Amino acid sequence: MNVDGFSQQIEKLYSEIQRLLQCHATKPNSQEEIITEAFEQLHIAMEELLTASEELEVTRAAAEKERQRYQDLFEFAPEGYLVTNTVGTIQEANDAAATLLGVHQKYLVGKPLVVFIAQQDRKSFMLQMNNFQQLLKWEINLQPRIGEPFPAMIKASAVYDLQRKQVGWRWLLCNISERKQAEEMLHQAYEKLEIRVAERTAELVKANQKLLTEITERKRVESQLLYLAFHDALTGLPNRAAFMNRLRRAIDYSKRHSDYLFAVLFIDLDRFKLINDSLGHIKADQFLLAIADKLEICVRSIDTAARLGGDEFTILLEGIQDVSDAIKAVERIQQELALPFELDGQEMFTTASIGIALSSTVNYEHPEELLRDADTAMYRAKVLGRARYELFNSDMYTNVLAKLQLEAELRQAIERLEFQVYYQPIVSLTKGSILGFEALLRWQHPERGLLNPADFISLAEETGLIFSIGNWVLNEACRQMQAWRICHHSNLLDKISVNLSHKEFSQPNLIDQIGQVLRSTGLDAANLVLEITEGVIVENGDKATAALLQLREMGIELSIDDFGTGYSSLGHLYNFPISVLKIDRSFISLMSANSKSLEIIEIIITLAQKLGVDVLAEGVETKEQLALLRKLNCEYAQGNFFSVPLNSSAAEGLIMTNPRW
Repeated sequence: MNVDGFSQQIEKLYSEIQRLLQCHATKPNSQEEIITEAFEQLHIAMEELLTASEELEVTRAAAEKERQRYQDLFEFAPEGYLVTNTVGTIQEANDAAATLLGVHQKYLVGKPLVVFIAQQDRKSFMLQMNNFQQLLKWEINLQPRIGEPFPAMIKASAVYDLQRKQVGWRWLLCNISERKQAEEMLHQAYEKLEIRVAERTAELVKANQKLLTEITERKRVESQLLYLAFHDALTGLPNRAAFMNRLRRAIDYSKRHSDYLFAVLFIDLDRFKLINDSLGHIKADQFLLAIADKLEICVRSIDTAARLGGDEFTILLEGIQDVSDAIKAVERIQQELALPFELDGQEMFTTASIGIALSSTVNYEHPEELLRDADTAMYRAKVLGRARYELFNSDMYTNVLAKLQLEAELRQAIERLEFQVYYQPIVSLTKGSILGFEALLRWQHPERGLLNPADFISLAEETGLIFSIGNWVLNEACRQMQAWRICHHSNLLDKISVNLSHKEFSQPNLIDQIGQVLRSTGLDAANLVLEITEGVIVENGDKATAALLQLREMGIELSIDDFGTGYSSLGHLYNFPISVLKIDRSFISLMSANSKSLEIIEIIITLAQKLGVDVLAEGVETKEQLALLRKLNCEYAQGNFFSVPLNSSAAEGLIMTNPRW
């Protein structure tokens, strides 16, 4: 029972006694009864009062305990607690508050709280305290008695009496310096982070821009590489790879559409090497660019003109009706190429050998097969005289296979030493005796027997095998001649004549090779005669002059073979250091029956005498021919009349017999 309840109980007992007194005053009871009843009521009331008193004591003890617990919490709380009246005068303060404000706990009581507020915040503090009614929480700077102001968190709540009248304020003071420092550090860290993020973002933007630039450049390079992978760097035309891709698509399309016809043109410029050598590579490239432009003019938009390399071009004619469409395209190309055009002020024109391969000729499966056959037809056109076209047929393929077989056999022949040198005597017509020999190549084929150069020498030149074969012939002939000169010194053997082909003469190391052969065999240079054709001189020009002069300086004699059948001019003959002119056998064979041939021979001999060179007639077959040549004062002759070409053993036997004519 609380205090209010106890007071109410006393008032109730008093009222009850008054009621009893009034009640007995109206009744005629005895005084004894009245006193007895009053005492009973009083006893009951006393018991109730005793009970109420006990309850009140328990309540007071509980309240004291609660008060002590509150006081302990108040005193030992880690945060500062204050109690003020309504105007802010401090009435209570705990130890934490005293420590926080830097004064003794007792000193705080009676002091206005505002004196512990930092000067700059006092006005706002008073304004806040006068206006708020309930809970308030805000940050403010506190001013301790000693020391610098510090930030604090203040939380205030109103204090009321039993009648719910506000009698003061409770204050919670928290030092937030560390938090503020942490917040400041956090803020600074955040600002630094922002700066770093901004810097990193800028770096990323820059890196991204660089990456974007690199990607753009990479795509550009990839695009350029892709373009270069399928286009010729010089002319910009599709290259071999692009052409083969389109040709493969045409073949695939023709498999699905039986009436679809297409053709491949293989174009090789005639005499381009001469243009390249005479004008130089830069002019030659400009020349090829002009040719590429001409070819593009001659084809339709659906066709493909490509450059395979060098002076080789190809054209894919798609969707043609028949072979006449291909031929018309070829004729347009030939007409366009024949038209002169200017190159740095110099008028140029050219011709081309063109091979045609129709898709209907063979059941083609691979683009390489069509290109091969067009190439074969082109080569055939070039062999037949250039500036023309040829249409591929199955016979050409058979010939190609035969050439491939012959090439393989030629390579084996070099490895197996199947070649032999035969020797045909060269006779001095003034002395009637053997002057020397011409070395003639033969191939002892394991299946076909003894083969003449006409059966294989053109293929050897085409494949480049002529270099190793020619070097072997020169070495063998010089070796054999030196051996004969040592063994038969009394027979006055003076000359060994060896043929040099056009390709051999064009070798850059020709002079060194010949010098090496002479040194290794021991043959004197004066005993060697090198035979070249008129074509070698015409096609090599200044290079031929330089090479011939070097050979003559070495002491080697030079002979023009098959003279009268080529296109050499008198100026060439006069300027070149020639020692011998060999009259072609075609004139000798007709000299007995044809007066014109005899007149030509006489003119050649007279010309040679004027130029101071000797004359050798080849192909002498009869006694009458020999007599006429002697009559014309021809110095030397060779032919079957004297002896057919002999192997080395037979030739040595002829040397030993020492015949006379």
